[in-house]
Amino acid sequence: MREAFHEQLEDLFADLAAISREVENAVHYATNALLDGDATTAEQVISADSQIDMAAEKVENDAITMLSLQQPVAGDLRKLVAALRMVSELERMGDLSVHVAKIARLRVPDVAVPESERPTLAAMGRIAKEMVGAVTRVIATRDVEEAKELEAMDDEMDRLRRQTFTEVLSGSWTHGVEPAVDIALLGRYYERIADHAVTVANRVVFIVTGEQPES
Repeated sequence: MREAFHEQLEDLFADLAAISREVENAVHYATNALLDGDATTAEQVISADSQIDMAAEKVENDAITMLSLQQPVAGDLRKLVAALRMVSELERMGDLSVHVAKIARLRVPDVAVPESERPTLAAMGRIAKEMVGAVTRVIATRDVEEAKELEAMDDEMDRLRRQTFTEVLSGSWTHGVEPAVDIALLGRYYERIADHAVTVANRVVFIVTGEQPES
C-alpha cells in the first residue's frame, strides 16, 4: 500500500516537472514574440496556457485525493503540501508568460520593445527561461545545490529590472509614454517569473531538508 502511494507521489512530481517544461517553453516563445513582433507566436503562447492550467488542475486534484485517502504524515505530508503550493507558482508563471505575449500581440505590426531596450529585455527573457529550466531539473532531481543557485540568478534579474526603470526615467528617453509603460510592465512580469521560480526551488529545498532556505 505504501509502495503504491510513493509511486503516486513520484508521478505527481513528474507531472510538476512536465508543467515546468511547458512554462519554460511559454517564457521562451513569449520572449521571441516580444522581440520579433510575431503575432502568430504570441497567439500560440496565449492558446497553450489552457494546457498548463488543465495540467495544474490535475496535479491539484491528485494531490488532494492522496491527502484525503492516504492521510500521510511527516515527510510524505510535507511533499504533498509543497506540491500543491508549487503547482500554483508554476501556473502563475505561465500566466505571466501570457502577459508578455499579450503585449507583443498588442503592438503588432510594431515591436513593443524599442531598439535601445532590446539587450536588456532579451537578457531578462533569457534569465527567466534559464531559471524555469533550472526549476524543472530541481523538481525532477531534488538537487538542493542547484535550487540554491537560483538566488544569484534572481539577483541579476532584479538588477536588470532596476536598469529598465533608470532608462525609462532618464532624460534621454525619447520613445514616449506607451513604450515606457510597456517596458515597466514587462520588467515586472519577468521579475515575478524569477520570484516564483525561486519560491518553487525553495520548496524543493524544504522537501529535502525540512528547513526553509534563508531569504
